Amino acid sequence: MKVLVIGGGAREHALCRSLSLDPEVTALHCAPGNAGIAEVAELHPVDALDGAAVARLATELEAGLVVVGPEAPLVAGVADAVRDAGIPCFGPSREAAELEGSKAFAKDVMAAANVPTARSYVCTTAEQIEDALDAFGTPYVVKDDGLAAGKGVVVTADLAQAREHALACERVVIEEFLDGPEVSLFAITDGETVLPLQPAQDFKRALDHDKGPNTGGMGAYSPLPWAEPKLVDEVLETVLQPTVDELRRRGTPFSGLLYAGLAITGRGVRVIEFNARFGDPETQVVLARLKTPLAGVLLAAAEGTLADLPPLAWRDDAAVTVVVASHNYPDTPRTGDPIGGLDAIAAQDAPHAYVLHAGTRRSDDGTVVSAGGRVLSVTATGKDLTQARERAYTAVDRITLPGSQHRTDIAREAAKA
Repeated sequence: MKVLVIGGGAREHALCRSLSLDPEVTALHCAPGNAGIAEVAELHPVDALDGAAVARLATELEAGLVVVGPEAPLVAGVADAVRDAGIPCFGPSREAAELEGSKAFAKDVMAAANVPTARSYVCTTAEQIEDALDAFGTPYVVKDDGLAAGKGVVVTADLAQAREHALACERVVIEEFLDGPEVSLFAITDGETVLPLQPAQDFKRALDHDKGPNTGGMGAYSPLPWAEPKLVDEVLETVLQPTVDELRRRGTPFSGLLYAGLAITGRGVRVIEFNARFGDPETQVVLARLKTPLAGVLLAAAEGTLADLPPLAWRDDAAVTVVVASHNYPDTPRTGDPIGGLDAIAAQDAPHAYVLHAGTRRSDDGTVVSAGGRVLSVTATGKDLTQARERAYTAVDRITLPGSQHRTDIAREAAKA
């Protein structure tokens, strides 16, 4: 099978790494990719938001499967264009991807499917915003209705900050605060059958102890030793399957990766948000633990044959990923800084620890340099979270990137569980 992956972040590097290890994959391509992905896949320049261009590239490559990584191309209808060209595509249609593209749409779907979530108001005027903020009180949870690259949510006790963020959004969802630990649970679906993966937890705040601004994610781990053993089955029954069934009922079946961001509250599981693609950085740890070859599972979802697959197989190992970010992230990051230590990690820490590239490129002289806010995801496995953490941070310490930052507490508390 020839596979084309669309995107250029650490999530796509994780996908490409897993696909490159799959004996069924005879050729692996990525567009546009990054400096790390280039080591496992052939790169191609493409505008990832241009469905026609992506479909042309897939046709030229004679791809047997296209995997669309990021949310923006999905919301732009890239998966539709690929399928219209007669090529199997892993990723929801433009209409189904509105589950992530519009939080108001997601709330409507959840209400119809009786999926437990936070009470909320959709606001378009200053008066509605004031009424909603007053109704829920502190801490305020304010969400841009549209895509915001992981930075559209503000959770704050500061009324002025909440109001400022809300007024800056064309349409905003204001909702009650959900207390309790958060869990990310991915599910692969063909629109009918829903195949949940192993849960993970990510760390959204920029600084240790969950301080600082929200980011796209500063690290993640799996498994969750503190979670109830029945959690996955419960979420499948109360959240994932009802959502997929409701979208199919509406005539917009969801095929691809359904990501449920969950809060484990005192009143039970509640959905914080849905995403329409693999999450970053959770993908890095979930795929590190998946034993079943990936390509066949993604193809089965694209072709509507998930029900025919045997159960997924998982490694017993734990996995931890630590994000190394640029100077000044999540504000405007500094780019172009040289990255060192990558060869040392490959020589001394592999195969238990490895680096997945996010915002990187190769300069004219061959040096790998930073090219975004989140630059690297340093991922490690171990017999438990303690060993996986030690291996991940040992590898992180080998990296040199001027002005870089990372959290030092990824999975620390979970490792004590």
